[in-house]
Amino acid sequence: MSKVHRSGFINIIGKPNVGKSTLMNAFMGEKFSIITNKPQTTRHRIIGLWNDEDHQMVFSDTPGMIDEPGYKMQKEMNKFAYSTFEDADLLLFVTEKNDLYDGDEKVFELLKQATIPKILVLNKIDQRQEDEIEEKKNFYSKLVEFDAVFLISALEKKGTEALFESIKSQLPEGPAYYPKDQLSDRPERFFISEIIRESILELYKEEVPYSCEVVVEEFKESTLKGKPFVRIFASIYVARKTHKMIIIGKGGSAIKELGIRSRKGIEAFLEKRVHLELYVRIKEKWRDDDRLLKSFGYLK
Repeated sequence: MSKVHRSGFINIIGKPNVGKSTLMNAFMGEKFSIITNKPQTTRHRIIGLWNDEDHQMVFSDTPGMIDEPGYKMQKEMNKFAYSTFEDADLLLFVTEKNDLYDGDEKVFELLKQATIPKILVLNKIDQRQEDEIEEKKNFYSKLVEFDAVFLISALEKKGTEALFESIKSQLPEGPAYYPKDQLSDRPERFFISEIIRESILELYKEEVPYSCEVVVEEFKESTLKGKPFVRIFASIYVARKTHKMIIIGKGGSAIKELGIRSRKGIEAFLEKRVHLELYVRIKEKWRDDDRLLKSFGYLK
């Protein structure tokens, strides 16, 4: 008698900066989604694949749902987020104590309509008092009939293993949707551009990081002194001339630091030595430009 194979799409939803990417990374044991303390870090829907002989778990990390999108880019990010209701086998609604909901938001209507298992995940419990946790739990449970509630700290991996096992136990019978040796549906170039963008978010302040998009233009593999070596040329697109000046910095000091930090992250990711060159290009209003949004992967 052949073994039963179980598989499913587990989609992680919630507002920006509630810990969705941190949770997915805790599940995957790999750095799939960039994590910073700034909102709107995740811009695309990113799939991570967890496999063993009898299971395939397709985790989907999505952009945080933006209540009032200011650019077409943000509207497309919202589409990525809401599309998760269409193909999920299980939904994780992630929230934390600083979330402000009034209960009338679109996400709750969609959660009510969903007929698949729904799990409420209260994250960052290490930053909460017990009465706060109970208050939040009661608030969300009155809005939506969740199948389970988990209290976790994704950053400290508290409660994440129990949540993982619960998800695994609810997987329906199904095939492997992706090759078992595959870790994501995204190519290496995508993750390299995300590593550079993560460094931009960490090094620069205010609006500058949000005006940037990173594109890997060239990726050349070779050897240096008998060891694997990669040359990478990447463009950083910004919306204003002033942003370009800030990214470069006085005498090129800022972009030099950005290059060093990004290169270290890329070398850790690829496990190879890397030569990285960064170029800053101005594309005004790119966040509302259909052609550019399409080339950057926001539009089909």
